[in-house]
Amino acid sequence: MSNCKTIAIANQKGGVGKTTTAFSLGVALAKEGKRVLLIDADPQGDLTTYMGYYNQDEIPITISTLMEQYIEDEPMSPELAILQHKEGVDLIPSNINLAMTEVNMQNAMKRESVMKDCLEQTKEYYDYIIVDCMPSLSMITTNALSMADEVIIPVQPQYLSAKGMGNLLGTIAKVKKHINKELEVGGILMTLVDRRTKLPVQVKRELEENYGKIVKIYDTQIPVAIKTAESTSRGKSIFEYDKNSRVATAYMQFAKEVLEENVKERRKNEPTKDYIR
Repeated sequence: MSNCKTIAIANQKGGVGKTTTAFSLGVALAKEGKRVLLIDADPQGDLTTYMGYYNQDEIPITISTLMEQYIEDEPMSPELAILQHKEGVDLIPSNINLAMTEVNMQNAMKRESVMKDCLEQTKEYYDYIIVDCMPSLSMITTNALSMADEVIIPVQPQYLSAKGMGNLLGTIAKVKKHINKELEVGGILMTLVDRRTKLPVQVKRELEENYGKIVKIYDTQIPVAIKTAESTSRGKSIFEYDKNSRVATAYMQFAKEVLEENVKERRKNEPTKDYIR
């Protein structure tokens, strides 16, 4: 049985740092010695672009290629879709064709688990698979949740971001009940935090009051920084672009927090041994 952990980075609201979190967490985990596969599950292909693959239409095999082959019951080789990034992480890219794949999935058998089923064999090669979800609660997002062990929810410290949390948690609960009983919420990560204002403190308090009893709110907070936006146009993570920045430090700390939580979870789930004296 594979020990690979699959993490979906999801929020139905755009502009909260999902793609930056997916890439940065992946690279940070790789720096900790983990084998990491990133999956771009958004037709806009932001993660693919961020990682420096700008001509998306020229990429021969993407996540949509694999899913279409699975739907049509055609032979497929997921390893042929994997691109190896210079910062030690792998990527299964995406492009606009994924939008058409979503349409074609409507009549597919087990349509909610197409992504999971066509990528199942890749798990044995990785410690972590991180899925960057599109900013909507679509069938593609449902597929990402179907294959995930946990969901990390980036939230920008704005009242509207916190207010929309209920819809996402409701969708996750439905997927857990009907499709993926192993799915858990890893936690809420506050991103784009501007410590010059009081709003992040107020929003965190609101999140804790409304969801703190059922969802972990990570201690790490990701600060807002111009360097992060600049790195997205250079095909580099924040670690490569500005390794001494507050954002790089924060994402490294976040990765360690994720690792610590996963160790605690494994220990909790380990069967107790009875020793004969």
